[in-house]
Amino acid sequence: MLSLSQRLTQSQKLSPQQIQYQKLLQLNTLALEQRIKTELEMNPVLEEEMEMTLDQDDKEKDSDSETEKEDEFSDKDNEEFDLEDYSNDDDFDHEKINRSADEEIYQPLAPQRESLSEHLTDQLRLLNLEENLFILGEEIIGNLDEDGYLKRDIAEILNELDMFDHIKIDAKTGEELLKRIQKFDPIGIACRSLQECLIVQLRESKSDPYTKFLAIKLLEEHYDEFTKRRFDLIKHRMNFTDESLRDTIALIQSMNPKPGEGNISSMESNQVTPDFLVEKVDENWIITLNDRSMPSVTISKHYLEMIDSNKRGKKNPREKETYKFLREKFESAKWFIACIQQRRETLMKIMRAILERQYEFFEKGPKLLKPMIYKDIAEEIQMDISTISRVVNGKYVQSPMGIHELKYFFSEGLSTDSGEEVSNKHIRERLKEIIEAEDKKSPFSDDRLAELLNEEGIHIARRTVAKYREQLKLPVARLRKQMM
Repeated sequence: MLSLSQRLTQSQKLSPQQIQYQKLLQLNTLALEQRIKTELEMNPVLEEEMEMTLDQDDKEKDSDSETEKEDEFSDKDNEEFDLEDYSNDDDFDHEKINRSADEEIYQPLAPQRESLSEHLTDQLRLLNLEENLFILGEEIIGNLDEDGYLKRDIAEILNELDMFDHIKIDAKTGEELLKRIQKFDPIGIACRSLQECLIVQLRESKSDPYTKFLAIKLLEEHYDEFTKRRFDLIKHRMNFTDESLRDTIALIQSMNPKPGEGNISSMESNQVTPDFLVEKVDENWIITLNDRSMPSVTISKHYLEMIDSNKRGKKNPREKETYKFLREKFESAKWFIACIQQRRETLMKIMRAILERQYEFFEKGPKLLKPMIYKDIAEEIQMDISTISRVVNGKYVQSPMGIHELKYFFSEGLSTDSGEEVSNKHIRERLKEIIEAEDKKSPFSDDRLAELLNEEGIHIARRTVAKYREQLKLPVARLRKQMM
């Protein structure tokens, strides 16, 4: 029996301006500068705005008034391109649209190594993915923790892209892209667990095939026993000889449990250019977007006249083609300038929100860093989490407390006995202070360190203490012991 059914589906595609805005949003200062220069080369309607004299300004005013008089007699055909619709937008200023008011030009400040995020994004570009998949890849990379693990469920990321960016990607496709990213350099990046990380590395390793097979089988079937170091039980269940057990365990232990730890060194030394500058003037904190080195772009008046001339006159086929080309380039230029302005407003809004939440950090230092997650800022400024992620990733702020990546200000927190929320970064700093002040003849064990923090009202497990100690690159107690 045949049956007919109807189902309504609703989908929304990103406009060219939205796509362009998203791309510009994730660029840092240096990358945006290069992007603007590229656009200037590609679009003849765009030009770099030069400093103008007062006389030139007066001439422009006279010219504008004459143009307005002429436009009163222009045709009103709805299908014709109306220059007035674009050139006289009240809310759109072509002049110095992408510049801050600060006159000082800031130069790059410090040498930098290529970040892990940049290293992974470069590899992502080599896949030549379609736009939606590339955005998903960026979201995955942007959600990696300090050790290189994926902090969020892939289904949650897909749902967020669908909800906020109207990008619909099925779970199978998302999982396939994640598997490809996990094979990037360093191998095992973006895994969701240590088990998955080790298995991915083993599958891509060039070790002895049989030993590799046994190692993968051990992790897949006896992972819990492996983590608890119940090697005798593993030996019995897998019928290992002493030699095969030793070789298999040695192979697993040779894998990198933290593929994202540290930075990837770049072949050439580059520099950190802060995207924001935060300074205290009198009693007020001032935020400046460091964009003075960027070209200020505007619409070429010469090409505006050409468009206007082509619109008014009778067109032969060649003139029509020219008019169509100029019209497309003009629209593209307007979108580009508007996106730069929108990017600037978004960046400033997010930085202001960070400054307000982390006010005590900028006043007194890292010890007063408060726990804060992307959701906190997103709710405060009424933007989606993906926008916050794009802005935060790869951007830096210079303040009296030094140069920090915006990611630095985001961390989970714990509640103390007093009910106060403290950042895990603060806990790490306190842990470092305790270890530095300890008796070197009898250093504190991880258990004792946990007890000392508990006495201060910070309830933390021994395993967490060990994790933070490793992140601080501090050895265990027996290796810290010194003979006096």
